[in-house]
Amino acid sequence: MTPPPAIILGLDPGLGTTGWGVIAVEGNRLRHVANGQIKTEPSMPLPRRLANLHAALYDVIRQQQPDGAAVEEVLGNSNAQSTLKLGQARGIVLLSAAQAGLIVGEYHPSIVKKATVGTGGADKKQVQAMVGHLLPGVKLTGPDAADALAVAITHAHHLASARAMQRRNSAI
Repeated sequence: MTPPPAIILGLDPGLGTTGWGVIAVEGNRLRHVANGQIKTEPSMPLPRRLANLHAALYDVIRQQQPDGAAVEEVLGNSNAQSTLKLGQARGIVLLSAAQAGLIVGEYHPSIVKKATVGTGGADKKQVQAMVGHLLPGVKLTGPDAADALAVAITHAHHLASARAMQRRNSAI
């Protein structure tokens, strides 16, 4: 009997826009389930924006019922204030997944690019194109959703590699 597909939620954190994407892993095959973007209003106070992000993520997790999650790591930039706000949004993303009892994988952007495109220096358009190739028929809601799906794809590949290594080690 074939086990049910594993459902993975990929997340690309951002204060202005957080991308999310859900894939089903069925053996060696990946299937697109859903994707979207959560936007917060820049004119709102930071605590309200973070609360809105948390509430929206709660809804996504409740509706999609993932088995696990994967989050892109944050890269710092020259604007310390922007980096801090991005880190706070990422904290909300991690909190939301943890509150739902999900085990979370975390991946550096270059690892995500390498896993989906084949090179760690790929640009956003290359990532979007490859996500479309790996998940035929996907209708992307935006670039942040594409990045989130790429994170989910990366997590699926890492889980498959870990299972293969575990089988190999147990056979020894």
